[in-house]
Amino acid sequence: MAAPRILLCGDALGRLPQLFKRVSSVNKSAGPFDALLCVGQFFPDSADQLEEFNDYIEGRSKIPIPTYFIGDYGVGVVKVLSAVAKDSANLGFKMDGLKVCENLFWLRGSGKFMLHGLSVAYLSGKRSASSQQFGAYSEDDVDSLRALSEEQGIVDIFLTNEWPTGVTNRAASSGVPPGMSDPSIGDSTISELVAEIKPRYHIAGGMGIYYDREPYANVGAVHVTRFIALAPVGNKDKQKFIHALSPTPASKMSSAELCTKPSNTTSSPYSFAEETGSGDGAIKRSGDSVSDTQYWRYDVSQKRQKHGDGEGGGLCFKFVSSGSCPRGEKCRFRHDADAREQSIRGVCFDFLNKGKCERGPDCKFKHSIQEEGQGFSSRSAGSSNRSKECWFCLSSPSVESHLITSIGEYCYCALAKGPLVQDHVLIIPIEHLPNTLSLPPECEKDLYRLQSSLQAYFRRQGKEVVFFEWVSKRGTHANLQAVPIPSSRASSVEHIFNLAAKKLGFTFSTVKSDNSLDGRKVLGMHLDRNQNLFYVEVPGGTILSHVVDENEKFPVQFGREIIVGSGWVIEYC
Repeated sequence: MAAPRILLCGDALGRLPQLFKRVSSVNKSAGPFDALLCVGQFFPDSADQLEEFNDYIEGRSKIPIPTYFIGDYGVGVVKVLSAVAKDSANLGFKMDGLKVCENLFWLRGSGKFMLHGLSVAYLSGKRSASSQQFGAYSEDDVDSLRALSEEQGIVDIFLTNEWPTGVTNRAASSGVPPGMSDPSIGDSTISELVAEIKPRYHIAGGMGIYYDREPYANVGAVHVTRFIALAPVGNKDKQKFIHALSPTPASKMSSAELCTKPSNTTSSPYSFAEETGSGDGAIKRSGDSVSDTQYWRYDVSQKRQKHGDGEGGGLCFKFVSSGSCPRGEKCRFRHDADAREQSIRGVCFDFLNKGKCERGPDCKFKHSIQEEGQGFSSRSAGSSNRSKECWFCLSSPSVESHLITSIGEYCYCALAKGPLVQDHVLIIPIEHLPNTLSLPPECEKDLYRLQSSLQAYFRRQGKEVVFFEWVSKRGTHANLQAVPIPSSRASSVEHIFNLAAKKLGFTFSTVKSDNSLDGRKVLGMHLDRNQNLFYVEVPGGTILSHVVDENEKFPVQFGREIIVGSGWVIEYC
């Protein structure tokens, strides 16, 4: 099978007529090409370009080949991409692109997908200090890519909108564009990511110039990386903004082919954690530096220590996020089980690690050890201590009674502190129990009554309810989440969750019954207290469940992420 043929493009800046005229010409003379990948700003700089731009978006002008873009910023972006995100065809995890129009796909956030056999990863948007709906990547996007970097297989192409900091380190000075030799230019987060992902090709825009760096070797990998930066479409200096590639997918290459290094290969520009400039501008490597690709997540002023060396070392992000670290005893950061538990409960990693978070109110995570939905007492503590410390025990001084909507005999209802919609409700056992699947029979009946009451209440408003719960083997005080969605979307819920499961590589087990009470009993009978479990009850009574293996990378906020990502809650915003 022939290698796929890919076109790459720099900042389109809304100049789609000029871009696609050039693409059609290249496709005719040297094609056919399978796809076009665009980096840098895709939308126009000014409103006077919108008419021609919208001709393509609205289908009056045709896009010649499948086109994928990550530069979701510029004039007109909110109107166009808000509509795209709400389109029913774009619900669920769509790492391979949300369809904007025929042959045009938006790569939103971050992700990895297969394109004609090539593994393509991307980070959409730019770094931003403020929270933006479009055009800026989030910490979640970055962390998702970090997790993807641990998956088997080599990433063939990595797309970013901006250059990585330090990419010109160790490059031949004769080839570096004027003014770009400053190692501080670019985005440091991208350099950290690319050092972990180790793609064969890293494509970027954003700087307004073309630069094809010499290949560089990767630390911990046999293959080299080629960095290619592309100029904007129609730039005045007539620098290259279209580049063609025809790479054989890494999955189809032999070990000998992957190990081949061109004669001009340099060392990695990212293989040192600390840099100091000498008088001649050379870069020196510190004595204890290693390829600690996590180092960027921590306060660099801290003395780095192994996790057993006391309290001064930084936390290991890999251990906190996944429960394991491939470096084991060799890791320079602390493997702290208590910090991992707090992270699972939604506490900000930087807050846990440094006691503060520079993002402040823009951070999506909690800056307190006491957080929604979980107590934080030791499992061995007495019930009186649990009641004092647990966030959800009614006898606790920490309980937020103003959120409570009703109290039954064994369970009560409360509004969520971090609601997905205005009427996002939690059903909580009054007794301090670890999950709602192992409740005493009388408590289970009370919970079922509350479920039925919520369903009846929301149906009168033209809504259905999605119930879900994360059952942790380290769980403290259980809570079942109830999120109303439009009745018109109810039939798609099961499909969306199954699609999301497929994207993550697992299949839900299904329990069908005439009522929720019987279905929950069946699920509870097979509950293993030594395992984690996620389950969701979709409208109609079907329960989807997944037992999470010890080393499985499963997002603990899976239920919330699917509901938000599906677009079901947009109608309430």
